[in-house]
Amino acid sequence: MSDQAARRAVFLDKDGTLVEDVPYNVDPERLRLVPGAGEALRLLRDAGFAFVVVSNQSGVARGLYDEAALDPVRRRLEELLAGEGIDLTDVYFCPHHPHGVRRGYAVECLCRKPMPGLLHRAAQEHEIDLERSWLIGDILDDVEAGVRAGCRTVLVDNGGETEWRMSELRLPHHVAVSLQEAARLILEDEHVLDWRRRPVAAR
Repeated sequence: MSDQAARRAVFLDKDGTLVEDVPYNVDPERLRLVPGAGEALRLLRDAGFAFVVVSNQSGVARGLYDEAALDPVRRRLEELLAGEGIDLTDVYFCPHHPHGVRRGYAVECLCRKPMPGLLHRAAQEHEIDLERSWLIGDILDDVEAGVRAGCRTVLVDNGGETEWRMSELRLPHHVAVSLQEAARLILEDEHVLDWRRRPVAAR
């Protein structure tokens, strides 16, 4: 397998994980990275990880905005992260929801998390090794998508998950209180960080 084919990635949920959660927001000016995002991603970048955003955007299916409204959101994400020295490999959105109102989008699909379709697509298009990759999200649907795809997972327990419907597919490998702690847990697991020399921030 070539180095390119063996690429490791961190899949990032968008709302509540990478950026502050503003429900159904497609205004680029309202996008704000969560505190410490730049530091967290720089740690992972320096360890050799690529970054892919995978996000459910059911507002399209619900008729709240057009799919084209997601393009400026993508560009703003890229700008915000570039300002932190981070390059995004790609951004993938699922516009579907089975109970939506818009024809063509109100469907069951394989890309809406907790299904793993967005991760599989990214792996195919960017030659990502899913078994050597991670997913970070703030709800258990994110975790399940990562597990179904064969990734290891970190749940950022910041209040985003409210239902706690548990199953074997929804058990994260780690639980963190922030994106920064999630990054450090990954690097500890990868034997990049020594926790005795670099303790996690106090909770």
